[in-house]
Amino acid sequence: MTMPVDLETDAARLRGAMAEDLAARGFLDDPGWRAAVETVPRHRFVPGFYLPTDECDGRGLTRWQPVTARLDHGRWLAAAYSDATLITQFDGDEPDWENPAERYGGAPTSSSTLPSLVLRMWADADVREGHTVLEIGTGTGYSTALACERLGSGGVTSIEVDPHRLEQAASALHACGYTPTLAVADGLYGYWPEAPFDRIVAACSFRAVPPALVAQTQPGGKILLTLSGWLYGYARVLLTVAGDGTAEGRLLGGTVSFMSARTHAAPAFGNPAHWAAELTGRSRTGRHGPERITAATEEAFHLRFLVQSAVPDAQLAMVGDVVHLVDVVSGSAATLTPDDDGWQVREAGPDGLWERVERVLDAYDTAGRPGPETFTLCVHEDGQHLRHPQLSCLPLPSS
Repeated sequence: MTMPVDLETDAARLRGAMAEDLAARGFLDDPGWRAAVETVPRHRFVPGFYLPTDECDGRGLTRWQPVTARLDHGRWLAAAYSDATLITQFDGDEPDWENPAERYGGAPTSSSTLPSLVLRMWADADVREGHTVLEIGTGTGYSTALACERLGSGGVTSIEVDPHRLEQAASALHACGYTPTLAVADGLYGYWPEAPFDRIVAACSFRAVPPALVAQTQPGGKILLTLSGWLYGYARVLLTVAGDGTAEGRLLGGTVSFMSARTHAAPAFGNPAHWAAELTGRSRTGRHGPERITAATEEAFHLRFLVQSAVPDAQLAMVGDVVHLVDVVSGSAATLTPDDDGWQVREAGPDGLWERVERVLDAYDTAGRPGPETFTLCVHEDGQHLRHPQLSCLPLPSS
C-alpha cells in the first residue's frame, strides 16, 4: 500500500505533540532527551502491533486487534505516538504482519515500551554523554534509537534474545542512520565483548541480579533493572558497583513491570485441582487474606514482591473464589477459600507456603508498612539480600 505523501509531516507533528505531553508530565526535563524524542521516528520501529479491546472470549481472555498502516493508517500512526506500550509479539511467535489475525489471550513476549517509561529508565540510570551503555532487550529498537540520538551510536550496545526481533530492530535502526553494537544474546550473561560498561539498563525482569552484569560494570558504574518472580511481584533497583565486585542500591518506587527474561519465566505447574487434591489436612483461619498481595494498589504491588522473596518458587492461580499456591520445586501447595470468618487455609508439603507469606506480612505491619525506597538490595559473595533496618533479611533466589 502506498503511504500518504504527508506521512513524515504528520509523524513530525505527532512527535512534537508527544514531546510536549511528556515534558508537561515531567519526563523531559533534559533538553538532550527532548531533542531525541522530537527526532526519532517511532513509527518506523512499529510497523505492526496489537492493541487490546474491551471484549473477552468465554474464558475471559482479552481480545487483541492487530494494527498496521495498511489496516488503519490513522489509528496506527496515532498509537505509534501515544504514550503506550505496543505489544508486538505473543508467546514468542512472530505475527505475519502482511496478514495479521486477531487473537485472544497469550503472554506478551516483545513490545515497544511506553516512551515515558523508556525516558524514566534512562534518567534513573543517570546516563550521560561519554558513558558506554548496555541495553538488555532491544525489542523494536525505539529505546535504542533514543539512546543513540542522545549519546551517539558508538557508546551504545543492545542485545536481544530473539533473532527475528533483533533483525527487524537492526533494519529500522540502520534505516534511520543509527549504528549501535547489536547482538543476539541472553541478557542473563550480559555481553562480554563490549564490557566493561558505565551503565547497564534492562528492559526485561530477572528473578535476581545476574552476576555477569555486576562483573561487566565499571567500578562506580550503575545497573538499573527490574526484579520479578513467579508470583509476578516486581521491584526496580538501581545498583552501584564497587571495586570489589559487590553492588548495593535502593529499590525505586512506582508500579513498573517488565516481561521476564525468558530463562527466568515461570514454569507451567499443571492443574491446580490436582495440587489441591493432595491437601488432606485440617484447615485453619488465615491471619491475612490474599487481597493483601492481589489488590490493585501500590502497596499490594510492593507486598507481592516482598512475600515472593519468602516463597520464591511459588505460583498463584485463582479458580473461582479459591486461591491456589503451588511450588513446583518443593512440591508444596496451599489453598485459601473464603468463608464468613475470612479465609480458610489448607497447606501440604515440606513448606507451609501461606504461613511463610503471613510471617512476612506480620513483620511488615509491625515495622510500620515501610515503602520500597526504604529497602536496600545487597549483592555480595554470600548471595543477594533485601535489607531493611526493622526487618529480617530477605534472600533472593539464586540467579
